[in-house]
Amino acid sequence: MILVDLHGLEVFGRHGVTEEERAHGRVFLFDVQLEVSDGALSDRLEDAVDYVEVAECIRGVSDGKQFVLLEALAAAVADEIAARFPVLRVRVRVRKPEVRPAGLAVEWTAATVERVS
Repeated sequence: MILVDLHGLEVFGRHGVTEEERAHGRVFLFDVQLEVSDGALSDRLEDAVDYVEVAECIRGVSDGKQFVLLEALAAAVADEIAARFPVLRVRVRVRKPEVRPAGLAVEWTAATVERVS
């Protein structure tokens, strides 16, 4: 098993519960883990999942639609990655830094979705 990780990918998006959040937007942090076949052991990019293309896919999903919930955004990203790339499993966490929901003192909030192909 090979795991490929992208951690802390910064993507600007206009997502959130309030109209103000969607209007102003913010940076969201994506942590993605891909389980891929041993094909990459050939040491050839064409046999591997190109993480630059995965990052572009994530940006495309985020830019393509405004999401109210982090759960929906994470699911849309996971579904698109599973559909476009030869992965056995994909795990997507979307973090919303510097959010203080209802007086909670938290570093960040997040939603995580996992898909198995």
